[in-house]
Amino acid sequence: MSTPVAGRRPRLNLDHGAWELVWSHVHRVLVVNLGLAVTNAPLLLALGVVHRPWQYPVFFGLLSLGLGPSLAAAFHYLRRTTEDDRAPVADLLRGYRRLFAPALLGWAPWVLLVAVAGTDVAVLRKTPPGPALVPLLVVLALVAASSGTVAMAALANEPRLSPRTLLTASYASVRRWWLGLLNLALLGTTLVLVNQAPLLGLAVLPGCTLFVVWRNSRAMLTTVAPAADPAASHAHRDPVGVQA
Repeated sequence: MSTPVAGRRPRLNLDHGAWELVWSHVHRVLVVNLGLAVTNAPLLLALGVVHRPWQYPVFFGLLSLGLGPSLAAAFHYLRRTTEDDRAPVADLLRGYRRLFAPALLGWAPWVLLVAVAGTDVAVLRKTPPGPALVPLLVVLALVAASSGTVAMAALANEPRLSPRTLLTASYASVRRWWLGLLNLALLGTTLVLVNQAPLLGLAVLPGCTLFVVWRNSRAMLTTVAPAADPAASHAHRDPVGVQA
């Protein structure tokens, strides 16, 4: 047997196609992260300055309204990358501008519902009816948060807001509740990590998380309207985070 030459390090040999795939994923993540950081700069700055943001629900509730258009634009950009692996940043900005109004209108009801449910939990948890009502309110808040995320994914496919869009997102969140909980767990974990390490977290995590959330949200929507998006049919069969 031949002994390895001292001082030589093993090399990672990847073909050109593999490197293209790696860099296309890196490009996608960086663009989404940049878009989220720019469009949510006021919210990120406030989270970095305020030590206990939950003590200011109205202020942070208003700032969180901007998350809806940002999510819709990010999902729109991720959908564009299925056609062009290295879609330019301008595609995300155009999506943000075009989807801003419908996304804001579609996001606001869910934010309001989460805020009302959270306030009721805080008020009722120490009262006699609290043990019976608090679990229902928590479930309502989770369904509302999941429905808002799925509604933003629906806007990425069809940039028109209607009551049917909101009802479809709500029904999809209830019907495939395990994917909705997975999305919320990923988003919550990402938010905590970004809050703990803002620069490193923003540079790496949001784009990766939103890619998984987008795929799962498309799978949830496909169960309601399988003919709406042919590309989503594949996501329904193989949602990210559920199957390898």
